[in-house]
Amino acid sequence: MLPLQGITVVSLEQAVAAPFATRQLADLGARVIKVERPGTGDFARNYDKTVKGMASHFVWANRSKESIALDLKQDEAKIVLEKLLSKADVFIHNLAPGAVDRLGFSATELKEKFPKLIICGISGYGSYGPYMNKKAYDLLIQCEAGLVSVTGTEDTPSKSGISIADIAAGMYAYTGILTAIIARYKTGKGAILEVSMLEALAEWMGYPMYYSGYGENEPKRTGASHATIYPYGPFKAGEQKLVFMGIQNEREWVRFCENVLVNPDLAIDSRFNNNSNRVANKDSLKAIIESVFQKMEPNQIINLLEKEKIANARLNKVNDLIDHPQLEARNRWREVESPVGKLKALIPPVTFDEIETVMNPIPTVGEHTKGILKELGYEDDEISKYTYQA
Repeated sequence: MLPLQGITVVSLEQAVAAPFATRQLADLGARVIKVERPGTGDFARNYDKTVKGMASHFVWANRSKESIALDLKQDEAKIVLEKLLSKADVFIHNLAPGAVDRLGFSATELKEKFPKLIICGISGYGSYGPYMNKKAYDLLIQCEAGLVSVTGTEDTPSKSGISIADIAAGMYAYTGILTAIIARYKTGKGAILEVSMLEALAEWMGYPMYYSGYGENEPKRTGASHATIYPYGPFKAGEQKLVFMGIQNEREWVRFCENVLVNPDLAIDSRFNNNSNRVANKDSLKAIIESVFQKMEPNQIINLLEKEKIANARLNKVNDLIDHPQLEARNRWREVESPVGKLKALIPPVTFDEIETVMNPIPTVGEHTKGILKELGYEDDEISKYTYQA
């Protein structure tokens, strides 16, 4: 039996944060009913067409779900949603601030009607405060949370290359819902959860906040290097390639000097004999390291670092990740059905010893409308006015 088998999730979701949370619930066996706009559906379906005509974000975050198309501006559709919620365990939404309340499905009203229902709202900035109604896209939250100020080169602040604010919010919604499900088994009561993208990402900014709040300076942007540890980051090797490495303690530093750089005196040089001194003199040290590295091929350097148990990595491109030998060795890839045929998909990162996670198809808009309405007791003649796409 899958861990969440028997749990029904109804989701008014779009974009990334809520779909990412509910897909993970579906991975564990929950039935996820995705409520979409008739015709166009979740607007993330149209972000791009790179996955055989489907959008990459949508493919990633929406497998194993059922799609029902409802025009929630119509009273009849609101009645359908309420019937779904009456049978659900979880209701999650990430529409614009106040939109769910205006539809008549506020958390307060739902808690009164369905006391066992777990209700989770995801928003950019939370349900109150001066930023409540401010538009919240991933880049903008990265800016507000200070992430962009510590990411990039010294001259160029940069956003993360993935939707990290959405992902952070989705992860906290997912874990919060799991916590509420466990609590309900003990208390018999549902819960109201709130996750804001700003607060989720602010939690992940813990180190720079402590560094800035209690130190004298903000962390510097250091590209792929580290603001407070050295050597740590990219170094030029032969063949005009980069090798990434990180020294974490003085034992590693000594071994690095003796057996990789073959310069044992460097380990006791007063400029470099502890991490603080290495950070203060990193430009000089970088020149010394690269003068050695540029005489060697990248694989030769990595083999030396591996032998000395010093952390290292190659700079992979995304296609290198897809073909990564470790993912292949651990059998992480599966195939998922979709409207455009079979697609590769990674299994979730939490591996259970006796549970095979759900990897069911990606739905078309409204694909399950007819079946869900029949479950709710609607007759064929009634269903026709709801079946926008089947």
